[in-house]
Amino acid sequence: MAMMKKKLLFNPDGEIDVLSRKIIGGNTTNLNDFNNMKYTWVSDWYRQAMNNFWIPEEINLGKDVRDYRLLPKPERTAYDKILSFLIFLDSIQTANLPNIGDYITANEVNLCLSIQTFQEAVHSQSYSYMLDTICEPQERNDVLYQWKEDERLLTRNTFIGNLYNEFQEKKDPYVFVKTLIANYILEGIYFYSGFMFFYNLGRNGKMPGSVQEIRYINRDENTHLWLFRNIILELKREAPWLFEKEQIDIYRAMIKEGCEQEISWGHYAIGDEVFGLNKEMITDYIKYLGNVRCYNIDLPPVYEGYEKVPESLIWVEQYANANMIKTDFFEAKSTAYAKSSALLDDL
Repeated sequence: MAMMKKKLLFNPDGEIDVLSRKIIGGNTTNLNDFNNMKYTWVSDWYRQAMNNFWIPEEINLGKDVRDYRLLPKPERTAYDKILSFLIFLDSIQTANLPNIGDYITANEVNLCLSIQTFQEAVHSQSYSYMLDTICEPQERNDVLYQWKEDERLLTRNTFIGNLYNEFQEKKDPYVFVKTLIANYILEGIYFYSGFMFFYNLGRNGKMPGSVQEIRYINRDENTHLWLFRNIILELKREAPWLFEKEQIDIYRAMIKEGCEQEISWGHYAIGDEVFGLNKEMITDYIKYLGNVRCYNIDLPPVYEGYEKVPESLIWVEQYANANMIKTDFFEAKSTAYAKSSALLDDL
C-alpha cells in the first residue's frame, strides 16, 4: 500500500475546482474559502463550534472547594482518577490533531480540526482550573500525574496512545483510518463513564461547578464526535477500498475493545460503592454507546440487545443534552455563550 505524503503548505499548483477536493490524497491550495466548500456540512459544524465558546474560569467552583473535602472516599477516589484520565485524553488530543490535519487535503475540514484543537486546549485549561481551585499543590500534582502511577490507568492510555503512534511510524491510508477510528473511540466512548460519574454527583447536589465544566466539555465533545463521524463517512464514500469486510471487522473490534476498556475502567474507578451508580449501570450504558457509535458510521453493532438508552440512565442523557445546556442546571439562569441550538444528531 502506497504511503501517504504530507500535504504541501504552499502549493500554487493546487486544484481550484471544489469538486476535485478529497479528504485524503487531494491537491489542495490550503486556501480557506467559506463560500466554496465541497463538504457543505462543515458550515453548520463551524457555526456551532464557534457558538460553543466558553471560558472555564467563569464557572464558580466555590461550593466545590467545600464539597471536595466532604466527599466519601469512593467518590473522591473516583473524582481524582477520572479527572486524571480526562486530563490525559484532552492533552493527547491537542497534540495529535495537527498530525491528522497534515494529511487531510480538504481545507474546510482542516478548519474544523483547528477549532477542535483549540477546544481541547480549553478543556485542559478547565481541568487545571478545577485542580488549582479545589486541591492543595501536592494533591494537584498527584491527580495530574496519576496516570503514570496507576497501572490500570496507564494501560488505558497506552491503547489509544499506541494507535496514535502507529500512524507516526507508518503513514499508509489504512493506518490513517485506524487513527480516525481511534479518535472516534476517544471522543465517543472513552469519556463517558467519567461524564456519567460527574453527572451523578450533580443529581446528588455535589460539586456543581465541576459538573457544569463537564457539561460544557461534553457539549464540545459532541461536536468533535460529529466531525469525526462525517470525516469517516466521507472517506468511506471516496475510498471504499479502505472499508472492505476485513477492515470493517478490525474497526468494529477496535470499537468493542474501547467499550470493554471503558467498562473495566468504570468498574475499577467507580465500582459499586458510589451512591447512585453501580457496575451494571456502567456496563449497560457503555454497551449502548458502543452500538450507537457503530450505527453512526454504518457499521453493524458490537453488542446484541443494547439498542436503547437503559431506563436507569435516562438522566445521564438529560445532563449531556447539548440543547439544554443554555440553562444552568442548578441556578436556572443563562450561562452559555451558544446562540443557536446544538447540531441535531443522535450521538
